[in-house]
Order: sequence, then structure tokens, then C-alpha cells
Amino acid sequence: MIHQIRVIFGDTDQMGVVYYANYLRYFESARSALLRERGFSARGLVDQGVNFPVTEASCRYRRPARYEDLIDVHIAVADRGHARVRFVYSVRRGDELLAEGHTVHACVDTSGRPRRIPPDLRAAFMPGG
Repeated sequence: MIHQIRVIFGDTDQMGVVYYANYLRYFESARSALLRERGFSARGLVDQGVNFPVTEASCRYRRPARYEDLIDVHIAVADRGHARVRFVYSVRRGDELLAEGHTVHACVDTSGRPRRIPPDLRAAFMPGG
């Protein structure tokens, strides 16, 4: 899936480039869009007692993005287990690779204990889900 974002001024630093931590926000925005596309919402999952805290995050920066750039965040499910899922991302401006990374999320209940990913959500995390 590809999620498009227009860089706002508040995302940039004093050098006029996107502040490095904002790429994690772009990853989150793409994850939320992927969930919506597949019939789920982060809020709806929380309301059902299903939480997905980030347990690992990585981002490698290649080229800077700047104010007003239209960027594409490519997201895919790279791996999923019984109680975790790993997403991979690439951020592009046209054909130019700006950043790439991944996040790993644990599925936990409201008390923070690991739980199995619900079957319907597991199916949504399959290729073409």
C-alpha cells in the first residue's frame, strides 16, 4: 500500500528539512491508513482490548525531504507471528528513496500481557488481506 503525505512546515527543522523523528510519525500514519483500508481502525482495536505497542523501530535516512514535498510512504507487512507483526516502510519522493525502515508491534491486552492477534486481523495482515 502507498500512503501519500504533504510535508508541512511544522515537520521541518531549522535547516528546512524534515526532522528525523517525524519519519516515525509518517510510518504511523501509513499503518493507520493500512488498517482503515483493510476494514479496521486503531481506535476500534483499542476499544476491543487489542493494543499494538511498538517494541522496535528503525529508520535509515537516504535523502532529505523538505517543506511542501509530496512524499509516498510505502508500507507492507513483512512478518507476523501469533502475537506480533513487523511492518516495513520506504519513503519516496517520486522515484527517489528518502528513507526506509521497519517497526515491530506486540499484540497485548489491556493489562499489557501478550495475546494472540485476533483471527480477522491476522487475515488482514496476510498479503492481499
